[in-house]
Amino acid sequence: MDFVLTGGQVADVTQAEVLLNAHATDAVIADKGYDADSLVAGLAARGIEAVIPPRSNRRAPRVVDWHLYKERHLIECFFNKLKQYRRVFSRFEKTARNFMGFLQFAAVLIWTR
Repeated sequence: MDFVLTGGQVADVTQAEVLLNAHATDAVIADKGYDADSLVAGLAARGIEAVIPPRSNRRAPRVVDWHLYKERHLIECFFNKLKQYRRVFSRFEKTARNFMGFLQFAAVLIWTR
């Protein structure tokens, strides 16, 4: 797992390519916010399966492997566990370096339970 810090106004989909370049994978499981033609086309060019449900306004909805998509709950549960740490959810750390350090520390604590 990897973390990328951005400003609060930056869309998550803008960082998808950065994270994908750092890791080799067979499939990308993401929510509707990542349903962008450029991302899906880039995944297809790499031979990566895009398990991203189509937005409701998409004219030609893609087929999604819903059984694989159900695995996304593991990531959502992980984020909920991270938010149990007060320093993460309220962003007590003012610098990005310190916040990233505590975020990684909290992730290690969760993984070693």
